[in-house]
Amino acid sequence: MKSVSLKKLAETIEGRLVGDPDMLIHGVAGIKEARPGEITFLANAKYASLLKETRASAVILSKPHPHVSCAQVIVEDPYYAFSRVVSALVEPPGREIGISPLAAIGKEVRLGRDLSIHPFVTLGDRAVIGDRVTLYSGVSIGQETEIGDDTVIHANVSVREKVIIGRRVIIHSGTVIGSDGFGFATHKGRHHKIPQIGTVVIEDDVEIGANVAVDRAALGQTVIRRGTKIDNLVQIAHNVTVGEDCLLVSQVGISGSAVIGHHVTLAGQTGVAGHLTVGDNVMAGGRTGVTKDIAPNQVVSGYPALPHRQWLEAQATFPHLPELRKRIKELEMKLERLEKQMGGETPKRSER
Repeated sequence: MKSVSLKKLAETIEGRLVGDPDMLIHGVAGIKEARPGEITFLANAKYASLLKETRASAVILSKPHPHVSCAQVIVEDPYYAFSRVVSALVEPPGREIGISPLAAIGKEVRLGRDLSIHPFVTLGDRAVIGDRVTLYSGVSIGQETEIGDDTVIHANVSVREKVIIGRRVIIHSGTVIGSDGFGFATHKGRHHKIPQIGTVVIEDDVEIGANVAVDRAALGQTVIRRGTKIDNLVQIAHNVTVGEDCLLVSQVGISGSAVIGHHVTLAGQTGVAGHLTVGDNVMAGGRTGVTKDIAPNQVVSGYPALPHRQWLEAQATFPHLPELRKRIKELEMKLERLEKQMGGETPKRSER
């Protein structure tokens, strides 16, 4: 990592510095792990007690803290500021310019400038590779696929034919883009494959984690819009549209032809049924099952998806169900005995 003065780091994140501006920072770490010369941050108040024990030379906070002995940098959003500090301190890995002689390049491939193409990369016929693209070992790019400028594709990623990938996209190892959608027509008890002749479009500034599957459309396009970030092990089926700046956390599954709005967060293991619409700014808690359309600006949880507060109330009731069931049974028995005593007649109001 680089060594940068605390003053310069504070200026980088537009923070107010309380402490020695000439102090050099050469590393980043968590509150508990940080050592002298490193900077840390506090974004969650429940960890505030750790500030008294931290050995960090500086901490990024949203407001001054009286029990901090190290320097403080006050910002509006400590988590975002910390990400910028990491970018300022970490030197990017070296990028070797050139095309390995062990790469297999098809016919009529269009290659941009300053490429870094590693051994055993395969480029299909008529593929288009933009400027400053990095393709690591084992990447397979299909025929007529387009890769935008400054995109990085890590080892052993498969991008099938006629896929369009935008600029500054990052795709991590093991991911498959443009595999066939799960389309079969059942006729007389047999399942017959429907040719998947659509494609996938991934717009600018998308990042896709490891071992993700994004299926091609049966007809038309599967679309991942600008700025969306996808965690590892996510499944996106054929003809899905994911809006701008969404967060899809690990093991999310989105069924065919679903439409996900802009700025949507789907927490881990959330499932979305096919042909549904999830509105803009929706947040779905972990393991939510979306079985019907969700209007914009909702926070939902559970299966089937409920408003989050309602789901919490239901969860609070659930452990008491055996006791409630027992009480209801006792009340039913008391009522039955009372009816027998009254000769089967319902007690009058004055007798209750």
